[in-house]
Amino acid sequence: MKINTLINGERKNFENYFVKLLKSTLSKEILSKAMFYGSMNGGKRIRPFIVSIFAKLANVKKQHYLRLSAAIECIHSYSLIHDDLPSMDNDDFRRGKLSTHKKFNEATAILAGDALHDLAFEIIANKKTHQDAKIRIQLIEKLSKILGFQGLAGGQSCDLLFEKTKIKKKDILKMYKLKTSALFSFCCSSAFIVGGKNKKEIKFAEEFGSIFGLMFQIIDDILDETKDFKFLGKTPGKDKKQGKSTLISVIGEEKAIKFCLHEIKQFEYKNKKYFNQYKILTEVLSMNLKNYK
Repeated sequence: MKINTLINGERKNFENYFVKLLKSTLSKEILSKAMFYGSMNGGKRIRPFIVSIFAKLANVKKQHYLRLSAAIECIHSYSLIHDDLPSMDNDDFRRGKLSTHKKFNEATAILAGDALHDLAFEIIANKKTHQDAKIRIQLIEKLSKILGFQGLAGGQSCDLLFEKTKIKKKDILKMYKLKTSALFSFCCSSAFIVGGKNKKEIKFAEEFGSIFGLMFQIIDDILDETKDFKFLGKTPGKDKKQGKSTLISVIGEEKAIKFCLHEIKQFEYKNKKYFNQYKILTEVLSMNLKNYK
């Protein structure tokens, strides 16, 4: 089965579950409406798809991995709401519709992002996610680390600090790993943790998510420069206009693609055992490049 078919199938499954979960959890107040609006961003739901892939490899029940996906998508939605704010990347649109701060107002958008962040932990902390409290604590600890100064928040800070500044390739890659790869790493490892995989397998899942996220961000940067509003659903060419430091701005598109191919090849060679064991991961790892073409 083709990857895009799997993505679309999982998106429908997840979307149905996520809408029901949010509607049963949220109220009719303005803050809840903003949270719901910011979560229904019209994306491909790539992160829930990645969770589903690793969950199925670890024989995790659907009811459990959908809760993981919901928590992760709450985090992703919060990050997008805040990312669009005037004080951050300042974009009026997200996936073809008004950003949350434009639909409501800036203060409500900030609070909606904060509340979605907190809802993610509420979902994971519930025993419906896993009966074993030790597993839930492990998930909470890991998610906390990849969201703070050592992860998403730290990466976003670098993104802002690096604007209109000449930055080395290694520093840009570090920024990518913090702001994008960290959450993808959790998508993979959390499913293996819930599925009871051993430490070596969980470590592989973390590393897979990290390199997948790296490829995802590099391709995203290329698309930002080469595609229009209809394709992106947001203002095109903003990275360049704002003086963002990207791998593309440092080494160019062609070398960036070659870098991706090299990294994928090296990672697959290093982890032949797991790629032989989990055949689908070869296609998943290269899906960003295929979609770019």
